[in-house]
Amino acid sequence: MGRPGGWQQADVPNADDAQDWFNGRLPDDWFTAVDVNVDRDEITVIGTLAEGNTDGGAENSAVLEGRVSRWRSDTKERRIEIAREAEARYQRKVSWGVRLADGTALFTHLAAPVMTRLRQPERQVLDTLVDAGVARSRSDALAWSVRLVGQHADEWLGQLREAMSEVDKLRSQGPTI
Repeated sequence: MGRPGGWQQADVPNADDAQDWFNGRLPDDWFTAVDVNVDRDEITVIGTLAEGNTDGGAENSAVLEGRVSRWRSDTKERRIEIAREAEARYQRKVSWGVRLADGTALFTHLAAPVMTRLRQPERQVLDTLVDAGVARSRSDALAWSVRLVGQHADEWLGQLREAMSEVDKLRSQGPTI
């Protein structure tokens, strides 16, 4: 059944096992660790690359960019194959990314449009961010604001997701109408 959401709530398969599925499906030599993040539109797979040979030092951004680019190119066909399997299984797009040293690179991930109505005080906040050069547009300013909230409220959002998961479990155990 899922949470209320009207027309926005898509009937997509449960993806609670996506982390385990990718752990079992991905080649063992690709990553030292894998994080799989799922929402109702997309599955993002971010793997940590082994440090390996970083001639010029791990702090050299050109070396890191080269390693990421090489990995992306070398694994393209297999990633497409795995993504197609996962997309058929979970009915969501699959996006890829890698972590190396202190950086993360995401490849062709979704940017889903979100419709909202804002009153003047909220629009003024966005316009201030645009006028100050923090964002190029109201859309960028809104995305920036959401990222900022996500960074500073990560623990609280995690607790909220856990609570929603418990509500979903209870709802599924309840009587059907």
